[in-house]
Amino acid sequence: MTRLIIWRHGNTDWNAASRVQGQTDVPLNDLGREQARTAAPLLAALRPDALVASDLSRAAETAAALAALTGLPVRSDRRLRERHFGSWQGLLLTQAAERFPEEYARWRAGDPEPGAGVEPLDEVGKRMGAALQEAADEVAGGTVVIATHGGAARQGCGRLLGWEHAVLRTIGSLHNCHWTELRHDTGRGWHLRAHNVGPIAVPADAAAPAAAGAAAAPAGVAAAVASVSAEPV
Repeated sequence: MTRLIIWRHGNTDWNAASRVQGQTDVPLNDLGREQARTAAPLLAALRPDALVASDLSRAAETAAALAALTGLPVRSDRRLRERHFGSWQGLLLTQAAERFPEEYARWRAGDPEPGAGVEPLDEVGKRMGAALQEAADEVAGGTVVIATHGGAARQGCGRLLGWEHAVLRTIGSLHNCHWTELRHDTGRGWHLRAHNVGPIAVPADAAAPAAAGAAAAPAGVAAAVASVSAEPV
């Protein structure tokens, strides 16, 4: 059984402001760095065999928090970048809606090619799917953690699972520093094991044991499943 842990990067100032990042290289903010440090012990408990990250700094820095605990090198792969958002990159979502109303409406409706220079979903899925499959092939039978981006992660998972865009739109978007788990075996092929798993803040006296084999979570942290509706950009 081969396992892929597809991990969204931590928070950035542009995330907090609802500003479109796409492939703009925006670093983690203090919250994002703390999210990565908090999630890293939970992922380290899964005993990964390899660690791969998007070359954008917010994903690379997220991966570095896990590398510091495991000693694994981080292999960089530009195919793991977020979807390119064309003319919207650097704009607030509200500005994108005002300046590109037709394209924005198509994007919100799930059009895979909304225009305005936004990368078509099929192209995102192809490059992400190839990168994920290559990472899995390199450690067949092992566990790989992939530090990437929310929108790209969705399309990459869909590519491996063989899911259509309409199905993918029903799956909640990843929180910052949460992950999706895919598994592969010869009988079933790729299948979804878990989605939107990661640390959440809980009262210190109610901290629960960590999931997936970890002995215990850090104080005030538990592994949990959660979902949100907004598309990460």
